[in-house]
Amino acid sequence: MSEDTNDNVPSRRRRRFPGISSRTYEHPADRSALVALRKLSGFDTVFKALSGLLPERSLRLLFLSDSVRVGDAQFAHLNAMLRDACYILDLEKVPSMYVTQNPQPNAMCIGIDEPIIVVTTGLVELLDEEEMRAVVGHEVGHALSGHSVYRTILLFLTSLAVKAAWIPLGNVAIMAIVTALREWFRKSELSADRAGLLVGQDLQASMRGLMKIAGGNHLHEMNVDAFLEQAEEYERGGDLRDSVLKILNVLPRSHPFTTVRAAELKKWSETRDYQRIMDGHYPRRDEDKDTSVSDSFRQSAASYADSVKSSKDPLMKLVGDIAGGTADLGGKLRDTFTGKSAHPSDKPSGPDSDPSDGKPEQNGHEEG
Repeated sequence: MSEDTNDNVPSRRRRRFPGISSRTYEHPADRSALVALRKLSGFDTVFKALSGLLPERSLRLLFLSDSVRVGDAQFAHLNAMLRDACYILDLEKVPSMYVTQNPQPNAMCIGIDEPIIVVTTGLVELLDEEEMRAVVGHEVGHALSGHSVYRTILLFLTSLAVKAAWIPLGNVAIMAIVTALREWFRKSELSADRAGLLVGQDLQASMRGLMKIAGGNHLHEMNVDAFLEQAEEYERGGDLRDSVLKILNVLPRSHPFTTVRAAELKKWSETRDYQRIMDGHYPRRDEDKDTSVSDSFRQSAASYADSVKSSKDPLMKLVGDIAGGTADLGGKLRDTFTGKSAHPSDKPSGPDSDPSDGKPEQNGHEEG
């Protein structure tokens, strides 16, 4: 099963990861949240009891009645990819998979008791075999991590927020939960992208798939390096006002921006951690019960600190400056939002003067 049997793709053997824990590929922010939830005594029982209100049976009947179930007789090539992805990530029970008519390229993994994977016709028609393999691995990664439960609740609450919009304060409370879930889910997408790479084991295919999702089926008009340059420009471009606009733009989204996903995945593929996984050194599922919550949070904190330190985003650089005690916060905010520079007479004098005052910001704090 680990060999590709599709005639359109060169057959090759992919590395398998027996007993792999989802901690192996989970983004630090995603992983710390999930580990903390799993360590709470009785959390799963309470959560599923609350989730009993969700129309999961209705969802299953809906896809069964109005979509095409993937199997040996229908979309056989997708079924082979699904079984292969489960084999590589050692997911014992293969989730049900459906293809639904929708020109918008999309895929999701939902379900409370048992995850189901849904892909749209727009996605199937857009991607080639290896790009689609990465997507299937992405969704199997969601299933292995247990993301389908939270994704289902997010869909339910998003719908409920619309219905409760007329209730005073009701929608505000629901949207607060939805916003928090979306923030977590965006991080979980970065985790699932890594799972897709572990399954496909072809970075270029993963990059191409993200480019196509962003720009359509015009691969001859696109370039991976230029696409990644967009992510670099997005991160470093503009001033603090643009940083705020970036936050506002991403808040309503369930997924990170595609250029950001591509850059994050490429960066992870170049790490020592990724190479160790490919060499067979990774956390095992049977060790999950011994995972330390505090260690996980420390890893997340270290990851965030590194992100702030290395980020070229103006807001993150300001945060780093403040943390290092090198920024005149009031002056920087004033100059940024008014477009004015401090008057020479406003400069402090004496032994505590900052010699960098009055210089352009790019000549100040730099990435270490």
